[in-house]
Amino acid sequence: MRQLAIALACGTMLTGCTASLSDSQEPVFSASSTAIPADTGEAQIADLLSRMSVERKVAQLIMPDISTITPDDVETYRFGTVLNGGNSGPNGNDFAPAPEWLELADAYWDASVKPLENGEPAIPVLWGTDAVHGHSNIIGATVFPHNIGLGATRDPDLIRMIGAATATEIEVTGIDWTFAPTVAVARDDRWGRTYESYSEDPDLVSQMGVAMVEGLQGIPGADDFLGQGRVASTAKHFFGDGGTEQGVDQGDVNGDLQDLMAVHARPYPPVIEAGVASIMASFNSINGRKMHGNGPLLTGELRDRLGFDGLVIGDWNGHGQVAGCTNSNCPQALLAGLDVYMVPEEWKALYENTLAQVRDGTVPMARLDEAVTRVLRMKQQLGMFDSPKRPSERVNAGRWDKLGFAPHRAVAREAVAKSLVLLKNEGVLPLREGANILVAGSAANNIPQQAGGWSVTWQGGGDLTAEHFPGATSIFAGIAAQAEAAGGRATLSAERAMPEGSIDVAIVVFGEQPYAEFVGDRKDTVFRDEEGLELLKKFKAEGVPTVAVFLSGRPLWMNRELNAANAFVAAWLPGSEGAGVADVLFGQRQATGRLSFSWPATCEGNPLNSSDGALYPLGFGLSFESAEQFAALSEECGALDAGNGSAWFTAGRLGAFIQAVADNAVLGDLRGTGNGITATGLDRNAQEDARKIRFQPGATLTLSGPDSTAGWRIAYKVDTRPDGAVTVTAGGETFDLSQSMLVAEGKGWREMVLTEQCLGKTGSKLSFTSTGEFTLDISQITREQREGETQCSF
Repeated sequence: MRQLAIALACGTMLTGCTASLSDSQEPVFSASSTAIPADTGEAQIADLLSRMSVERKVAQLIMPDISTITPDDVETYRFGTVLNGGNSGPNGNDFAPAPEWLELADAYWDASVKPLENGEPAIPVLWGTDAVHGHSNIIGATVFPHNIGLGATRDPDLIRMIGAATATEIEVTGIDWTFAPTVAVARDDRWGRTYESYSEDPDLVSQMGVAMVEGLQGIPGADDFLGQGRVASTAKHFFGDGGTEQGVDQGDVNGDLQDLMAVHARPYPPVIEAGVASIMASFNSINGRKMHGNGPLLTGELRDRLGFDGLVIGDWNGHGQVAGCTNSNCPQALLAGLDVYMVPEEWKALYENTLAQVRDGTVPMARLDEAVTRVLRMKQQLGMFDSPKRPSERVNAGRWDKLGFAPHRAVAREAVAKSLVLLKNEGVLPLREGANILVAGSAANNIPQQAGGWSVTWQGGGDLTAEHFPGATSIFAGIAAQAEAAGGRATLSAERAMPEGSIDVAIVVFGEQPYAEFVGDRKDTVFRDEEGLELLKKFKAEGVPTVAVFLSGRPLWMNRELNAANAFVAAWLPGSEGAGVADVLFGQRQATGRLSFSWPATCEGNPLNSSDGALYPLGFGLSFESAEQFAALSEECGALDAGNGSAWFTAGRLGAFIQAVADNAVLGDLRGTGNGITATGLDRNAQEDARKIRFQPGATLTLSGPDSTAGWRIAYKVDTRPDGAVTVTAGGETFDLSQSMLVAEGKGWREMVLTEQCLGKTGSKLSFTSTGEFTLDISQITREQREGETQCSF
């Protein structure tokens, strides 16, 4: 029985509408959980469990990634679940078209339901995906604003419609389960996942989290709960992910347990009451103990005190971070309360080890049966036992017209408009009819940048172009269309040049480059890219009124830009419907967005914890009628001088102004394929924080950045010796690395220090060439100034 505290916490929650955006009147594919009497449903699960072998039971708890598991593997092992990571697509193609996703869903399903011997039940496989702001892994899907923007809307009914639209688009591809919503309460904007949080206010997070769960799943007791147009949802990450020390992803959360839960666990009772099907364990630790192995919290708090009886799913190899565990061996997590291991690559070893631990009693049979029961119950709620159909035979499956569906895009456009927060306005907005408008900034006509991370690929951006977002509208395209409709015109100035004729107003669109967790962590809240600042100052000097449109996944120190602009709009990460920005700029919609995070007045990045010391407090936002006086802000910031230009490649990402080129083909963030070079993601200490670089004979990889006399420190690994000579070149001199690479073979991660001692002048470029086939793993490249003639080392 749930505690009274849950009822009290949820008593003020808005239940709102039960919006479903499906226009089909066809019969519901999957039965609602309420359609089966509880005693009948539990009897069915007990019967299935009684007829399953221990091998099949263990397999229900293993979740491999589609990049490493085939339908034949599913048939052999009968794994209960599979997932696609942010960079995993069917047939090894991140950009696979939607029909290939549905085909693979059918293939996995068919493999999982092939008859077994001795009357053992064949349990259908369940596929989970990170549809965190729309079904955004899929090319052509509607991409909604990220949660930080949705929090600024303060509109739970709108959030329900977004959830319903997302569920329908997920169903189009034959998938049943999403790892959303994130209900983290982000309290340090340096955290790279801040944009996945609705707010720093736990009550607002609770309200929006409930609305999203209800939009995705429906409302318990309703006819469509987990039925047609609905999918299973996941509240994540339990708990404390938004409260780590210094905003470090997967870091430590320390303090009095009840105080921590009062903030970071507060959204969980409401989403549990809303019927959330699953909860994902967090990567972080609480007072030194990793959550994936924290029995007092996963079982004692989440199960016993908060009353959650659904499925607890792990995060990407999160169990491997538990003390005494590896990715392939961790009974501690199962014993602590984890029900399903998310083990993307090392699934076979984990399966075999867990099976052995059940057989030798390390994992009691009762605990195994308990976890399997939860998996079966979730599948039963989704109708996978009573009216099972192949993914392609379900009502919305293959309805490609519902992927990027016009009504869904209309909801997304409304969400964009309602998410915008007007921070400054000296009478420039709304734009007047007939205005001659100049639009500038590299983000103005850049759909990947306005979509942010978790858009087609895990980190987003990089090599993505508008072609990866068919049907989407850039911010400039939206402005241009509305300017013309109002009798004016808008000109895109990609070269920063002023067009001919009188300019009434310049709109400068700029902001953060896309990122996702870990890669997005920062040491402070300084926005260092000065492109937007330079443009605003240029237009101000020429007497042109300016509007700053800032794209970001968090509030950042913007005092310089705020001073330079006549109007400033925080647009967050709006997604695929950039026209929603123009709706507000032109006054087609009122400026109603209100900050869901307080805005920093200083740049050091200390957590604000609501409005203490904020430039703009939580809830701030101007309307067009506001008559706020704007006083010039201090532009002093010591952190600006610190910079981070020494980092060429860290945390899975190239540093600012660093470029990687393989024979004239640019590799974004050391990822992609050039002439003879292939660079792919690799896990070292975190997901894809390193790169595996494969050289074909004669291939060259060149890294270039600011000129310097500093040397390089490179963390690298060689698994197999090169087939030919390997050389490194800088400053016009070439050094032979062949013998060093032979010595490094099989020795694990090592450090390479390259200085003028072996390279001559170091300069601005570093090139690696291999005359034969060679694979080099790299996790970090930094430039370091060293005293004297420091020896090169390998």
